[in-house]
Amino acid sequence: MTLKSYFEEKKGFGVLSTADGEGRVNAAVYSRPHVLEEGTVAFIMWDRLTHSNLQSNPNAVFLFREDGAGYKGKRLYLTKTHEEEESELLHALRRKSSSPEKDAGMSRFLVFFQVHKALPLIGAGEDA
Repeated sequence: MTLKSYFEEKKGFGVLSTADGEGRVNAAVYSRPHVLEEGTVAFIMWDRLTHSNLQSNPNAVFLFREDGAGYKGKRLYLTKTHEEEESELLHALRRKSSSPEKDAGMSRFLVFFQVHKALPLIGAGEDA
């Protein structure tokens, strides 16, 4: 199963983990990534700690736990490649229509990542 079909079919809970240039870590709840092509994913994010960390350290891990019993899911090892601020593509990909941050005038970013490795949630597994 490709990452695109996996994230289109599965519902669940995601956490995106980043670290700043000094190695201080952060974990934040994120929805499923937008899989643009195999090997490339993107997340929409506000200019908060996760986005700030990615300015000095492009590496991240996304952990996704599928809804249901047990511990099924994916771990994606990522490197940021580029980002767009309030782009047409960002607006086309949005899953929600409004939020308090938008009302406060905060900018959103569409941040693109190369997927280096995709592993099951539990165990070493094979690249998936």
